[in-house]
Amino acid sequence: MKLNYVVVLLSHLLVAGLSPSFVHAKQQSDYPGYDRFDVRAAHRSMPLAASVWYPADTFIYRAPVGGNVIWKGTDAYIGAAIAPGRHPLILLSHGSGGNMDGLGWLSSQLALRGAIVVALNHPGTTSGDSSPRRTPFVGERAEDISATLDQILSNPAFAPYIDPRNIAAIGFSLGGTTVLSLSGVQFDQALYAQYCKRLGDAAQDCDFLRKGGVDVDHLPNDFAASKSDDRIKRIVAIEPGMGFAATQASLSNVSNAILFVGLGDEDRWAATDFGPSGSNLVARIKNASSAIFAPANHLTFLAECVPGAVELLKEEGSDPICSDPPGTDRGQIHQRIVTAIAEFLNLPGS
Repeated sequence: MKLNYVVVLLSHLLVAGLSPSFVHAKQQSDYPGYDRFDVRAAHRSMPLAASVWYPADTFIYRAPVGGNVIWKGTDAYIGAAIAPGRHPLILLSHGSGGNMDGLGWLSSQLALRGAIVVALNHPGTTSGDSSPRRTPFVGERAEDISATLDQILSNPAFAPYIDPRNIAAIGFSLGGTTVLSLSGVQFDQALYAQYCKRLGDAAQDCDFLRKGGVDVDHLPNDFAASKSDDRIKRIVAIEPGMGFAATQASLSNVSNAILFVGLGDEDRWAATDFGPSGSNLVARIKNASSAIFAPANHLTFLAECVPGAVELLKEEGSDPICSDPPGTDRGQIHQRIVTAIAEFLNLPGS
């Protein structure tokens, strides 16, 4: 029976593209636990893919998550038991063209500091399924998060380990826009159109929409939808997009504590600048604070790249997603961001 079990497990890992590393089943703290589940959302025609990272207790094997020819993977104990107790819950929203496991470097480190981190793929704006036409549907993205929260809190495998009074949301880029929406921020189509006309192609988000044939004068009503979720108490908005379209009335009513995270000084993207030279969101929300990390730029937040990735991307004519400003240590910037977020969220291991 034991031999059959190992053969079946190896077959499963090879099909999944994972390289197993067998370890003794005893409590460890060097890697987080990792699992996946589907989210059924009424506003979506198909289930959403979600992943969960958490403090691990006992486990069977370790494998890399999210790695490929460009990105370094993040090791985790796949399907491990969850460490006893009630843990803070963090919901994670990726940026345009990103995916739930691409930010595994962040999820894993927050899990090692005592949080359960639930990430998901947003249809229409995820890897391999990222369309300019679907990008302005900010309300749908916020609903994805709320639906995911509904299901993780009712999931018998995870709910007993969650502290329902300690729920936060983190989002990067378009994900930052999404989590701001969950705090009560509303976005206005006319304000966004004005911003795009004023900055033109210098605004990275407007340029992306233009290349997809999106008419910014006729954005969907969903762009301006109100999608606040009172269960979420703290927000971390990392380089959030569309800040120029936030209405002052909604910003004045935000009660959540919000941490804005920015990357770079002179290398700041116009689309995600929340400071005085940009949308100034951090000064327009009463419970907001900020942390800036440099040298860096918007893309520094993405996962670390494998050796040779920069050259490969150049050969293919792809975006410079692995290139940082001179003097940038992407891994070090990541660690500083993790520390700032963990302290802001008062995680047990911070």
